[in-house]
Amino acid sequence: MKNDLQKLQLALPVGSVEAYIARVNQIPLLSLEDEQQFATQFRDHNDAEAGKRLLLPHLRFVVSVARGYAGYGLALGDLIQEGNLGLMKAVKRFNPDMGIRLVSFAVHWVKAEIHEFILRNWRIVKIATTKAQRKLFFNLRKATRHLTGLSEQNIKTIAQDLNVGREDVRHMHQRLHSHDVSFDAPSDEEGGDDDHHHVAPEHSLADHRYNPATQLEEKDWSTSREQQLAEAMASLDARSQDILTRRWLCEKKATLHELADDHQISAERVRQLEKIAMDKIKAVLQRAA
Repeated sequence: MKNDLQKLQLALPVGSVEAYIARVNQIPLLSLEDEQQFATQFRDHNDAEAGKRLLLPHLRFVVSVARGYAGYGLALGDLIQEGNLGLMKAVKRFNPDMGIRLVSFAVHWVKAEIHEFILRNWRIVKIATTKAQRKLFFNLRKATRHLTGLSEQNIKTIAQDLNVGREDVRHMHQRLHSHDVSFDAPSDEEGGDDDHHHVAPEHSLADHRYNPATQLEEKDWSTSREQQLAEAMASLDARSQDILTRRWLCEKKATLHELADDHQISAERVRQLEKIAMDKIKAVLQRAA
């Protein structure tokens, strides 16, 4: 069934919501008898063709529901797509013996999918996480749609109608009318009204990278460690100094075999001298710390 719906959509001009709506509005509606017949065939025999013929005439219903959520600033095509998922779930679960039409049964599933989509995408930060908050989120928009402001009397009335606390109404109203702010958006550094000067949240954070005291401490520590390393290297014999320098301190590091040839010893002996020298340096630095 899902593939049939996808085929229908792919047959339309890409990205054209108007063409999609025009197409689904051309699909004839089902009579009660036809709906019962197709629903029974789909339920009892998992008849894909019956499921398709049950689903397609109701796509216009999804469009109608999705248009009711246009005020959330999300693309109508996305809302329709999510609603179609809800319709498919409803068709799969519809029992023709319940004595109701599919459109009445499907409205819950269609709205549920659209609600979930809106809550996932309307804000970067989730605006409603509990069932009560979700109910308040959608009902509050309807209740305040024709109000110019939210007075205490309005808050009291809405709280009573929705069976929630007044503070919950105030808090949700504030969140509904807030806007996401980019954490690192460029500031208005030049021109503009000082009263409307925009500063990104990122610029309000303290930058500890360039703290003078920290920088001085790090510089002193680095200088001290360099002096300690130089003293530790000076305590080694000339051969050990040469091995460590060419193995670790030169841009082009020498291999064990190259050092073995230069000092006329085996590569294994070079490795042993290197380890002994490293252990001596570590000991010196630990004592200095």
